[in-house]
Amino acid sequence: MLKKASRLLLQVTAALFLTSVAWVLAYRWVPPPATWLMLERRAHPPVGKGYYGIQEDSRHIRYQFRTLDEVAPAVPLALVAAEDQRFLLHRGFDFDAMAKAAKRNWNGDGTHIVGGSTISQQVAKNVFLWHGRSYVRKAAEAYFTVLIEFMWNKRRIMEMYLNVAEMGDCTFGVEAASQRYFGKSASSVTPAEAALLAGVLPNPLRFRASNPGPVARAKQRRVLRNMRRLGGTTYVNTLLKN
Repeated sequence: MLKKASRLLLQVTAALFLTSVAWVLAYRWVPPPATWLMLERRAHPPVGKGYYGIQEDSRHIRYQFRTLDEVAPAVPLALVAAEDQRFLLHRGFDFDAMAKAAKRNWNGDGTHIVGGSTISQQVAKNVFLWHGRSYVRKAAEAYFTVLIEFMWNKRRIMEMYLNVAEMGDCTFGVEAASQRYFGKSASSVTPAEAALLAGVLPNPLRFRASNPGPVARAKQRRVLRNMRRLGGTTYVNTLLKN
């Protein structure tokens, strides 16, 4: 009986592993039709204090997949400058950033939790996993982060991130966000606009890219400084050749 149970557990584990590998491998070339968070937002509006632009009636999802070649070079540069400046250096995990975030959270009052996730970790979470906080989900996030770093290149990881990141209620990716907030394609956004879009992450429901407040403007200025510090188009060319 124990031997049968062990064999069944091994078969289930192998099936789950092969399925996850096939899933990640497929998305190396195929855009995801939707994510779990998109489906959740489609079903009902988010609930929270200080949220802007919530669509109470129509829950239509704005999502248009674009390749890196179809967006302005300032877009991936701004996202790296805002979220993960060591993106091209690490292999999915920035342990220095995680340690600093843990220290700040430990010394803080608990009202503002600082994250240390890389862009790779955020892609693993946004593309393959459900929304929420639990040790099981964090373990799954780490597992998928390892898979995408092994099976994709940095270009594809960035491509996924700029398409599936939530940038407002029912708005996912820079193309949909650019159309909604600026009335133009992501291929035409300026560095200042790209910095504004990146600056509202990771709280796109609280900070507005359209009619931004003083906090969003301050984030925009910080992102623009980091964009210059990274080397501007030189950095983007490195990413595009990756």
